This record gives sequence, structure tokens and C-alpha cells, in this order.
Amino acid sequence: MKGNPKLIEALNSLLADELSAINQYIVHSEMCANWGYEKLHARFEKRAIDEMKHAEKLIARILFLEGTPVVSQLRPIHIGSDVPVQLENDRISEEGAIEAYNAAIRLAGEVNDFATREILENILNDEDDHMDKIEELQDQISHMTLPIFLTTQVG
Repeated sequence: MKGNPKLIEALNSLLADELSAINQYIVHSEMCANWGYEKLHARFEKRAIDEMKHAEKLIARILFLEGTPVVSQLRPIHIGSDVPVQLENDRISEEGAIEAYNAAIRLAGEVNDFATREILENILNDEDDHMDKIEELQDQISHMTLPIFLTTQVG
């Protein structure tokens, strides 16, 4: 099925976001593992895997629409030097993803591609969940203080 070129372009832009997020989150995950924060390592790794699944869905949809997935473009990746900076960088990344998915959902509706819109809405729900979990961790740090919070993250 030949897809709308503007929508395929938007899907490739979302794909670049997802591929960038995978890299950022997996580096943060491994840094936390290196520091001994196994619980944070597992959370960040799970988020990276979620983003991989999103990228897979986007690639499949681009191919279905007879487009070419572009996997060679990445956004700037922001690696945090400590856990609070990592969480803030990840929050900013998710905030941008939510904005981009909302715009792509509107575009899919405008071009009457409701199947693509549904796929994007499902991914958006995951991104909202990611944002909620990041903000939850940030709230815990502000309530407990960073040193106490980090003691709760040791394996």
C-alpha cells in the first residue's frame, strides 16, 4: 500500500528519535550497572528495550507503506554524568517524543491513515508511561535526597 510521503517522512523522523533514545538509555543503563545501581540499570534497560520495540513497529509500518526506513540518522544523544542528570536528559527526550508522536498522530488523521494513527497512539501511551516513571524517580530523589534514593537502587 503506497503511503503518504509526508507521513512516511514523519515516521522516519520518529524512527530517528527512537534509535537515538535506545543509545542514550542503554548507556545510562550500563553506567548504573557499573555504579552498582542494579534496580536503575534494570529500569533503564527495560526502557531501551521498549524503544527498540517502537523502532521495530515504525520500520514495519514504513515498509508496509512502501517507504524506505532510514536507520542511519540519529538525534544528539545526551549522556548524564550522574543519575539526576541522566533522568533529566531522559525526561527531555521523552517530552520531545510525546510532542512528536502527537504531531504524527494528527498528520495520520489528516491523511486518513487510521491504522498508522492507531499504531502511533499505542506507542504514545508507552512514551507517556516512560515519562511518568522518570518523573516518579525524580520525585523520589527530591523527597528522599539523592544519597538515600541511591541506597534503594543497589541490587
